[in-house]
Amino acid sequence: MAIRQDTIVAIRKNDAEKVLRIANVNGEKYSVCTYPADPLQEIDLKNHKWGHYFICGYKGFYDYAKLKGVDVGEPVGLDVLVDGTVPTGSGLSSSAAFVCSSTIAIMAAFDVNFPKKELAQVTCACERHIGTQSGGMDQAISVMAKTGFAELIDFNPIRTTDVQLPAGGTFVIAHSLAESQKAVTAATNYNNRVLECRLSSIVLAIKLGMDPKEAISKVSTLSDVEGLCVTFAGIHNSSDPVLAVKEYLKEEPYTAEEIEEAVGEKLTSFLGNNAAYLEVLKAAKQYKLHQRAAHVYSEAKRVHAFKDVVSSDLSDEDKLKRLGDLMNESHHSCSVLYECSCPELEELVNVCRNNGALGARLTGAGWGGCAVALVKENIVPQFILNLKECFYQSRIDKGVIKKNDLGLYVFASKPSSGAAIFKF
Repeated sequence: MAIRQDTIVAIRKNDAEKVLRIANVNGEKYSVCTYPADPLQEIDLKNHKWGHYFICGYKGFYDYAKLKGVDVGEPVGLDVLVDGTVPTGSGLSSSAAFVCSSTIAIMAAFDVNFPKKELAQVTCACERHIGTQSGGMDQAISVMAKTGFAELIDFNPIRTTDVQLPAGGTFVIAHSLAESQKAVTAATNYNNRVLECRLSSIVLAIKLGMDPKEAISKVSTLSDVEGLCVTFAGIHNSSDPVLAVKEYLKEEPYTAEEIEEAVGEKLTSFLGNNAAYLEVLKAAKQYKLHQRAAHVYSEAKRVHAFKDVVSSDLSDEDKLKRLGDLMNESHHSCSVLYECSCPELEELVNVCRNNGALGARLTGAGWGGCAVALVKENIVPQFILNLKECFYQSRIDKGVIKKNDLGLYVFASKPSSGAAIFKF
């Protein structure tokens, strides 16, 4: 679901200079970034700057316009001003919000209009320019969200299904105050997990009878091999793909050599055209294929279970309790199988549950950022007060955050609307 926080990008053409000048209302934290007005420019990933996210949108827009045969003329200068209330590194998709709003602002500046579904797909590809192998969920909801609804998101192609949440519950979002620098730590965290999932899908495909060369060329995500896993489970009177994971992927971590032996090829030979993967291969000592695949398949199952609960005949009270249980199961899987939590998130999730949350889990990429708690509406004010006392007060006392800024770090939110264009 989209939350009420947002990122705003104001933009105008500047025909006098062929320069992209990107400023931020919070100039103390974010200094002005200047780039050439060149959609073919490479992003310097070794020198991480906040303005790089705008360039992701800039490059992505031009790539897509060219693909669609839309003539936007010669590149011109752009003056850009950014403002927003999405805390950075919080697991609340601040990077996706920035990339999406930048892409859409550039589209509006050139008086071009692409449909929302296409924009969701384009912006997903955009963020990969910064080196994170983004999956697309954050971008899809940023663009396609509707007020009052959560969305079930399916991929390839992107499509959304409205999910009406039961009455009587709301979500409280609370920042662990551990900042998750997704792009900076990608090789050991975010991109590492993407690669582990890809390798687990290829090994599974081969173990389930696919030719190794075909598996390497055609299988890139666990969804690509889910059908084979379900067919295997069917032999054992089940439909759970995790059965195949338990049968064919060992729980002990794999070495690169063990994976190469299973697939019959050097990892660098079929991953070598992806710079992000090469960085992971350099940094990784081992690969936990069993755990990552088990998490992904069980998490996908929980997503569908969530939707089934919402549309069931249960009372709103029982629905909320079951949804909370699913959130708790999800956090356990993220923490133990996917290993993307951190001590601060573990503490915060426990504080939420001990103070009346029906369920609580990390949100976003993990390794810091926010937890989201499902709370009965009538206890929200007291719940937030308890969080302030049990989690935030000690951080205020140490000077980590200011008491007056607490509203930025813990707040309630119902599903809000997605991206919009304002013309002046």
